[in-house]
Amino acid sequence: MNFELKPLSLLEAATEKCDALLVLVTDTFKPAKDGFSAFVGRAIKDGDAPTKAGKILPIYKHAMAQATRVLIVGVGDGSAKQVRTGVAAAMASAKSDKLKRLVLAFASPVLAPCVRAAVSAVADASYSYTTTKSKPEALALQSVLLATTNAAEVQADFGRAVAVVAGVELAKEWANRPANHATPTLLAKAAQGLATKGSKITCEVLGPKEVTTLGMGAFLAVAQGSEEPLRFIVLKYQGAAKSAVPTVLVGKGITFDSGGISIKPAAEMDEMKFDMSGAASVLGVFRSLAELKPAINVVGLIPSCENLINGRAVKPGDVVTSMSGQTIEILNTDAEGRLVLCDALTYAERFKPQAVVDIATLTGACVVALGSVRSGLFSPNEALASALLTAGETAQDLCWQMPLDDEYGEGLKTSFADMANVAGRAGGAVSAAKYLQRFTGKYPWAHLDIAGTAWKSGASKGATGRPVGLLVEYLLATGTATHAGK
Repeated sequence: MNFELKPLSLLEAATEKCDALLVLVTDTFKPAKDGFSAFVGRAIKDGDAPTKAGKILPIYKHAMAQATRVLIVGVGDGSAKQVRTGVAAAMASAKSDKLKRLVLAFASPVLAPCVRAAVSAVADASYSYTTTKSKPEALALQSVLLATTNAAEVQADFGRAVAVVAGVELAKEWANRPANHATPTLLAKAAQGLATKGSKITCEVLGPKEVTTLGMGAFLAVAQGSEEPLRFIVLKYQGAAKSAVPTVLVGKGITFDSGGISIKPAAEMDEMKFDMSGAASVLGVFRSLAELKPAINVVGLIPSCENLINGRAVKPGDVVTSMSGQTIEILNTDAEGRLVLCDALTYAERFKPQAVVDIATLTGACVVALGSVRSGLFSPNEALASALLTAGETAQDLCWQMPLDDEYGEGLKTSFADMANVAGRAGGAVSAAKYLQRFTGKYPWAHLDIAGTAWKSGASKGATGRPVGLLVEYLLATGTATHAGK
């Protein structure tokens, strides 16, 4: 899909030939003196076109517009959240096989976050997964024009929004793929595909032999139950000098999670193809970085394998040695994400990072706590946590800071190893984070539990591409700033 931004008045936007014209009006809209603006103003004044976010007045072939359909769309106070609500509602109304060119006109000068919200809402509404369909339907919408009188002021944010959409759609693509079309080997090839000429991205892929040499015993334990070989993917984006300290992103890449011997219930187990959504989000971030080319350095680490059951599968009660040298009693083989992540977090030390953020569909407990609205954020570093929270608010990709009191880690004690991999049901999202924290003492660290936000279930089942928007916003906002302390 091609996005374009032009400096146009409402009347000028109406003269653009298109299949649908969305006119976004706020509570404070004041019409200009031209006939089309006056018409919109009268419709609002008469109550036919409410400005409440998500309310729509559809019009067919208005005499003063070149569009086949005109939709006057309420966006309330004009905030990013309400613009997103309005555009999403309008797209649901306007979406059809005939919608090939769309013009989205802001009736008043627009703020930068609202441009991002509008682009994201259009992209979300028009996305369609096609990879494994025998007769995929072609994407109808080909061209989207955003029109506003202050286009020059928001050009940079428009470019950022388009780049984030590219990353989100790549993340959706790989998270949506069935597990037999998204094996660790295929995921690694997708990462290698990002390392194109001019992208400033390089990719290294390690296999079982290299991972064994590194001593990643926890990662190896999870992978040994599958015939598919594990892959440890190392992506590097170098936009700054080699001496500039990188930020490291670690994405959980379990391409299918049966639970292992602690097997999951059959109902909805198909959704465990989404258990590599953290890895998909890292791929998406690097796709966005390739577009934006910011002057920063970023490393992406993806430990990827399947969690299945065979004669060699790890058993409850087994003790393994992690790359850090710490031993782990695996009481529940379905708590495998933290096992692959802990070795990747140790590997991250070699980059002497300014910060490390891991992203994982880690716990059902986080879904219970926060639902599908906000991702769980855990960090002992308040500067890092604050930066991520702010990035989430700006990107409308929300998270919520959870506690990390030491008492939550008490349940990880065991008589047979340095720690257990689970600590009971109560506070399960926090004890999982406390487990990960034991491998992060040498750098500022944050953990994003995206189990509730990475995909939707039910009739609209599919990946959301979160938290690509949050992570890109964080990386661009912080640059090479450091987060003092641990």
